[in-house]
Amino acid sequence: MVGLARLASAGLELNACCRLQRVSQAGTRTLSGTFYSEHRQSIFAALQTPFYSKLNTRNSYRNSNMAESQEDTPVDIKAGAFVPPSIHSEPLLVGQSYSHFSPVPPSLLPQDPSNPASATPCCLGVDEAGRGPVLGPMVYGVFYLPISQSDPLLREAHHFDDSKVLTATVRSSLMETLCSTGSDLHDACGWATTALSARDIGANMLKPVGVYNLNAQAMDATIDLIKGVYARGVNIQEIYVDTIGPPATYQTKLQRIFPTAKVTVAKKADSLYACVSAASVCAKVTRDLALEALYEDRKDPADHEGDDDDGTAMVWGSGYPSDGRCTGWMRSNLHPVFGWGPECRFSWGTAKDMLEAKGAGVKVEWPADDDGETSRVTDFFVSGDQDTNELGYWFGTPAGLEAF
Repeated sequence: MVGLARLASAGLELNACCRLQRVSQAGTRTLSGTFYSEHRQSIFAALQTPFYSKLNTRNSYRNSNMAESQEDTPVDIKAGAFVPPSIHSEPLLVGQSYSHFSPVPPSLLPQDPSNPASATPCCLGVDEAGRGPVLGPMVYGVFYLPISQSDPLLREAHHFDDSKVLTATVRSSLMETLCSTGSDLHDACGWATTALSARDIGANMLKPVGVYNLNAQAMDATIDLIKGVYARGVNIQEIYVDTIGPPATYQTKLQRIFPTAKVTVAKKADSLYACVSAASVCAKVTRDLALEALYEDRKDPADHEGDDDDGTAMVWGSGYPSDGRCTGWMRSNLHPVFGWGPECRFSWGTAKDMLEAKGAGVKVEWPADDDGETSRVTDFFVSGDQDTNELGYWFGTPAGLEAF
């Protein structure tokens, strides 16, 4: 027995035709029969909520592959707030992972297109934000610039540091400067982010076979971002990565994949290397605004009664399980069939415990799928107790050795 609220992370979705579907690499199957007779009222009631109505209108976009776009309609978090171009509204609000790459400054491109090595030697930093929360995406960021300008431009001129040390206002200001045409940061630096959605994180971790754990997802996101920068013609000669686990294994793998660069993986790299500090700011600003955009899309109008005029207070708080506002919001917004929306990581213990609590949600037992590809060799032999196949024996029955 499993909670129906785990449907989203089990590869299930509600489509625009009010049908519950199982989505897999092999295709989409519509679930019907007893399930509908018992639960259709709950399903149709869910369809009437603003959140699921929005998801249904985006159904065609949701079924596309992982998006990587440079332009998208930005989410208006609040009047006057700076929203970086790494906030892509469509994939974000339907729970789809996506990547964003800034334009490469012309000064970093090779002078001779046929000779990539003629480009300015650059260093690149990698860091993440949002590894532990139960709500919102985990965002990986990379930041690159000429090696000679790393400390003078980032540390001395703009005072970049570990994003956890900087205030939200300072981080936002640095990000705005980075994205402003004509600024020294914009002219000399490039950056990119990948937002791994809560829906995708949970679905990958809850696979019945071939579990795709968080560390593997993080490693792949890092590799893809670095490859994306190389593909844009940037001459990366030094790579610095912040890590939570043992650095040696991580560094060995990255060095093997990027042999032309010197790779350094270290704990607390965001406070040791300026380019990693800048990457942490890009990741943190994107993560925070993505969470806020999800909240604006998901919130109940009553949630903001009594909030400050600037609208910065989110009822679900920071999204971390240790935040009482987060767990309180999850308990009060737990749908008996679907649990929560694409903002939630269903693989987290916090979500699992709430879903499996007595009386928290509707229960259903899924029959084993028959994919039509599980035939055994013995299925092609006729046994004595099987019914006679009259058509097969129209011209007689097989003769045994005793007939000769």
